[in-house]
Amino acid sequence: MYGALHVQGNRILDKDNNPVQLKGMSLFWSQWSTAFYNAKTIQYLAKTIQCTVVRAAIGDYLINDRHEQITTVIDAAIANNIYVIIDWHAHDAVDHKNEVREFFISMATKYKNVANVIFEIYNEPENQSWSEIKTYAETIIHGIRQTGANHLIIVGTSTWCQDVDIAAQDRINDFTNIAYTLHFYAGSHRDELRLKAQTALNHGIAIFVTEWGTCDASGNGNLDLQESEIWIQFMNSNYLSWCNWSVNDKDETTSALKSGISSSKPYGPWHSDDLTESGRFVFQKISDEN
Repeated sequence: MYGALHVQGNRILDKDNNPVQLKGMSLFWSQWSTAFYNAKTIQYLAKTIQCTVVRAAIGDYLINDRHEQITTVIDAAIANNIYVIIDWHAHDAVDHKNEVREFFISMATKYKNVANVIFEIYNEPENQSWSEIKTYAETIIHGIRQTGANHLIIVGTSTWCQDVDIAAQDRINDFTNIAYTLHFYAGSHRDELRLKAQTALNHGIAIFVTEWGTCDASGNGNLDLQESEIWIQFMNSNYLSWCNWSVNDKDETTSALKSGISSSKPYGPWHSDDLTESGRFVFQKISDEN
């Protein structure tokens, strides 16, 4: 319904130049959560949970060819009229930029005429400087744009995608339709990170929260729904699109599903008793707000 997305100033806009806020779920690392990488799961998230975006967290790609796994999720998102983020889910992407470039060229070539696709080219840089990340990003973006694909591209930022304020002071200027990644975990990241985000927005860059969690940064700490509410209000007030971490049944706080669901109900229907407290909270937010 929103068509091809594009960036203007610090907002992501739809085909009619109206601000867009997508809300949905991130799948877990693809190599450890294969049960949920199927068309029926994506259909359930789109039709029942009312997600407008899903994120395919593609890990381990250099070791195992996950092309079929990836395209299954992408094609299912397209079939269900929602957006899909193709996420290179690794911390060391700068060390493999040639391989990453070829991967995104192949994805861009295949889907260059499909408005549903969003490219997230670097999940959570750790100790890399913004200068290193920016140089890497420009290489990947150049490859994508050479195919003729003008999709929204989301660029990771330093310190596990928290330093959006640093990126805003030295943004990528050679390409358009670029947003920057902000990640937070409500139990660990509070006013200080929101201030960094606001500073970045004030400097005129667009932000997409491609991953956030309801507990601390370990993914398995105490649930903090009060701080999660504050973050949701902040994202709503600034039209920040988001994906919650994650559609998985690993025994940890951020999993939306209780342990064992991948074997019994990998693609629903999921009832309240099948969900963790985090899952119930986030799914309700998505359903209500979308």
